[in-house]
Amino acid sequence: MITWGIIIGVVILLVGAIVRHQRKLRLRAHIMQEAIRNQDFTFRLPTHGMFFGERAMQETMNQLGESIRQQMNKNEVESWERLTRVLTHEMMNATAPITSISQSLLNRDDVKGTPLEDGVRAIYETSQHMSNFVVNYRKMSELEKPTMSNIHLHAMIDDISNAYPLLTWEKEIAEDLMVHADAGMLRQVLMNLVKNAIEADAKKMVIQTERKERSDSTLLYISNDGAPILAENRQSLFVPFFTTKRSGSGIGLSLSRRMMIQQGGLLELADTPHSGCHVTFILSLQNRS
Repeated sequence: MITWGIIIGVVILLVGAIVRHQRKLRLRAHIMQEAIRNQDFTFRLPTHGMFFGERAMQETMNQLGESIRQQMNKNEVESWERLTRVLTHEMMNATAPITSISQSLLNRDDVKGTPLEDGVRAIYETSQHMSNFVVNYRKMSELEKPTMSNIHLHAMIDDISNAYPLLTWEKEIAEDLMVHADAGMLRQVLMNLVKNAIEADAKKMVIQTERKERSDSTLLYISNDGAPILAENRQSLFVPFFTTKRSGSGIGLSLSRRMMIQQGGLLELADTPHSGCHVTFILSLQNRS
């Protein structure tokens, strides 16, 4: 026969479990609130230990964070694109006559061999440099629309690794993995990441994949053991024309991110590099259509 003591004990246990569960939910809400306040939408809170309704809600919140992050990156790229169009127009209008006039002056007999020649040549070379800079701006705003197709990812990575035999390659990619992307754009993005790694004195590349069934996407991790990216440079890494290299143009990563967004994907720098590496980039790709 059930006594009142047993009933009260069971009730206390249930109330305690409910209170602990609610505290966990409150902690999750606080974590998401802080992430949103800091504009960090990379949060992926676990769903174990939750009731089915709560689990569905948490999974939806995780996916919502991913969608917001993608939209923010897309808006950022579009803002830079609009800016580059305006700057391209204004800079071309400013540099074209300078280049033309200085070039004409260099061909004049009363300038050749005189003290004026060095000054005019400096003006001409500077205007040429500015013109080349404008050409790089144009690359940011003149991408063609992607031609999407199903791509054998393993074969593409093999082709790229064969082009860089001096690097040590570690690849964990399923032989039959297919993704939906623009083959030319995807190859260029991958080549840009490999070239950046080489310029950072990398000796090893590590390629891994993770299939995200719920979001119908595949994450491609590109890691290398080159020089790490300084903390103060991480936020500016995808800003057009930001570079830490003396001879760099600063468009490689920003252009690569734009190519990925045009394909319905994403390019990001991982917060924590792969074990044994110093830098890891994450490409989000659509699964085979």
